[in-house]
Amino acid sequence: MGYLERIDSYKDEMLKALAESVAAPSVKSDPVKTKDGELLPFGAGVHEALLQMLAKGKELGFDIYNDDNYAGHIEWKSENGGDDYFGIVGHLDVVPVGSGWATDPFEMVDKGDGFVYGRGTSDDKGPVVASLYALKALREEGFKPKMNIRVVLGLDEESGDISAEHYTEHCGHPALGFTPDADFPLVNGEMGILVFDLARKFSVKPGKDDLRLSKLEGGTAHNAVPAYAKAVIAGSKDQYDLIADRANLFCEETGYKLKTKKQGSSLVIEAFGTAAHGAHPDLGLNAVSILMAFLGNISFTNEELNDFIAFYNDNIGFDLHGERMGCFFEDGPSGPLIFNVGVAIINEDIATVSVNIRYPVSCTDDHVLKGIESVLEGTPVGIVTRMVQKPLYKDLDDPMVIEYMKAYIDETGDSEAQPMTIGGGTYAKMFNNILAFGAQFPEDENTMHQADEKFSIESFMKMTRVYARAIAALCCE
Repeated sequence: MGYLERIDSYKDEMLKALAESVAAPSVKSDPVKTKDGELLPFGAGVHEALLQMLAKGKELGFDIYNDDNYAGHIEWKSENGGDDYFGIVGHLDVVPVGSGWATDPFEMVDKGDGFVYGRGTSDDKGPVVASLYALKALREEGFKPKMNIRVVLGLDEESGDISAEHYTEHCGHPALGFTPDADFPLVNGEMGILVFDLARKFSVKPGKDDLRLSKLEGGTAHNAVPAYAKAVIAGSKDQYDLIADRANLFCEETGYKLKTKKQGSSLVIEAFGTAAHGAHPDLGLNAVSILMAFLGNISFTNEELNDFIAFYNDNIGFDLHGERMGCFFEDGPSGPLIFNVGVAIINEDIATVSVNIRYPVSCTDDHVLKGIESVLEGTPVGIVTRMVQKPLYKDLDDPMVIEYMKAYIDETGDSEAQPMTIGGGTYAKMFNNILAFGAQFPEDENTMHQADEKFSIESFMKMTRVYARAIAALCCE
């Protein structure tokens, strides 16, 4: 039996391992301490996922390492010694659940349609499990690693870089490797990422009898298209009836979905869009933008609020490329800049909109910020930068690009698909000498960050074989 056949024999075991990982509710939360004083920097759910995966690695006969609960790895040690390692860098944290699930997000469900459902199945627990079992197959077939091979377990990839920084500080960067957290055949370029808040403080406080926006909330993460947004309005019954009528007309004219309902002495307006990854806002529909477009038809007593809503609708609206925010850039490898409003919070004191931008590899964050600042000039809207990740790009003749493409083509027979530049940010930007290699195949539906996230069982097995081919070629004898 060869290593590829061994992988096929692991199918049931791999699905069980994935179900165990999905069961850990690994949405990042505030740090907590145990009764023994042990710090869990990303919360109990993420810690549970780390311990579960390390236990699985130990069960399979590999060495394991817990990096102070900030990260960890599962290691196949080389007899050659040395500190160099081949890194397969994945993550166990997942984005918030959101709404619209047909099943429990943290109970993996096989509906018999060729997919398994659950938060993290495709992003990134499934690919982590696939990588681990690729190592198992190679080891059981007698391969010997030329250098140490590690499955590195990141814990806050979806929302930050603390885990990666802590791990690389203590354990160093890989000599080469990949992250199984994007697309096949290969990602040889990643657009830069810029996260910032647009904010305006309100100096005028509305009176008790004024028509006012008590609060607006939409979205759960800057790197996801919000599927739901809600506004709570205070006013009179006559005003509520008029707003409800306008909402019905707005829906008829636009095709967007709004609901209005009385709640105590307030009127609640709900907007419904479609969730998607912030790197692919074209696959979603932004509920915040729907709600802001409607609120632009209402004249609140607070003119500062009206001005902010107008600013949003005039300069952002449903734009996906920063066309009206002064930051539309594009190049050949990347295509156009990607602009996503992920979170909006408005109350009677301040309005804040969190934006996630993916900018072309030939561009810089300074270019983007200067363009935005030119639009903000002369307005009371300010900008606060939250995160910057520089772009990454490897030429097609780079040795890693060549070897990863060969492994993909040898397994799939697909010689048409070409390396790509993506808007998604992966661990390739945080760990030196790696590229994003899979795990989504060209024919797969992208449900990452969405309700009813699912993972193709056929692709699960196929990616494991691709990874085993690549690892065998690059660092085994």
